[in-house]
Amino acid sequence: MIEIRTMEPGELELVDRHLPLDRLDQPGGEWLVAWQDGTPVGHLHLDWRADPPEVQGVFVAETHRRRSIASLLSAAAEDRARARGFNRIALDVDVESVGARALYEKLGYRERGTPPRRHAGTIMLRGKPFSFDVVLLDLVKEL
Repeated sequence: MIEIRTMEPGELELVDRHLPLDRLDQPGGEWLVAWQDGTPVGHLHLDWRADPPEVQGVFVAETHRRRSIASLLSAAAEDRARARGFNRIALDVDVESVGARALYEKLGYRERGTPPRRHAGTIMLRGKPFSFDVVLLDLVKEL
């Protein structure tokens, strides 16, 4: 059985051993972690600084993909946003991630109506440089 809950500070090292936590240095957010038998198998970061709140950093361990874990994580993020009074939630998806885009559309996310945007550069994540060059599409879901 999969349990979804907010990562507690004391769980950081355990989660970090199993899953990439690239956005740890980012303030104003919350990590939701999917657990199976005491092992973290997936996560997402929910950024509360945005309006609507933004889902970021969705990751499911390769051994646990295609088991609806990303859907469970998304539902938990939506529940938290609703509980805080938001009526929408958003995310960006790489236009080349056909599978991820199909999943989010199945979950009710729709294009926000803005054209895809290219993001390129190098940023510091957890004290290490991270280079990226992606084209992102804004999606939003009514809650």
